Amino acid sequence: MAQRGQDAAAGARPAARSSARRASARQASARQASARNQASGQGPAGRTGPDLAGQRDRVRAVIEPVVAAAGLDLEDLAVSPAGRRHVVRVAVDGDGGVGHDTLGEISRNISAALDAAEESGGELTSTSYTLEVSSPGVDRPLTLPRHWRRNIGRLVKVRVAGRTLTARIAAVDEAGVTLDADGTDHSVTFDQLGPGRVQVEFTRLADLADEEFEEVYDDGEEMEDGA
Repeated sequence: MAQRGQDAAAGARPAARSSARRASARQASARQASARNQASGQGPAGRTGPDLAGQRDRVRAVIEPVVAAAGLDLEDLAVSPAGRRHVVRVAVDGDGGVGHDTLGEISRNISAALDAAEESGGELTSTSYTLEVSSPGVDRPLTLPRHWRRNIGRLVKVRVAGRTLTARIAAVDEAGVTLDADGTDHSVTFDQLGPGRVQVEFTRLADLADEEFEEVYDDGEEMEDGA
């Protein structure tokens, strides 16, 4: 009996090792499946993960008409994950700049439009989100004709024909920009200009309007799924 007991115990050990190998194989298989899902943009149970580009397009379709109706330009839009929620960041600008009151009003209008869109057509993002609306700020690169036009008189640093030039924007027309470098004018077409960067001149800080510094507005609400 004692011997049979030892045989039974001895026979149990390989079974335990076999069970461990099967568990290890299952874990390895699960890890491989998880890696495949992440590579294909899927979640743990095969659910499709957040499609940030698609979400951004849906949000843009809602807010762009609101911004245009206010006589402003949508300069930037980003939808990015932040923990268990998303952050929708919107940058707007206009020919006369964007002041504190204007930012507050456009933020409320955008928030209302997003609420209405979700009530009528379903969620815009895969999770709750926070809305932030701001002006681009003086560190925004100048890449479009309207950016150069709105900064006439400012000192900028820009690549022109392969070299870096620091000059003041003297004039802007449909063809390009006239840059004043130490009293010498340089006419440059837009296709010759790299992104320009406004240079902060400390002696002229008093001339900068408050709206030219970035102000961020949070709508103070988390838009829950299906809200």
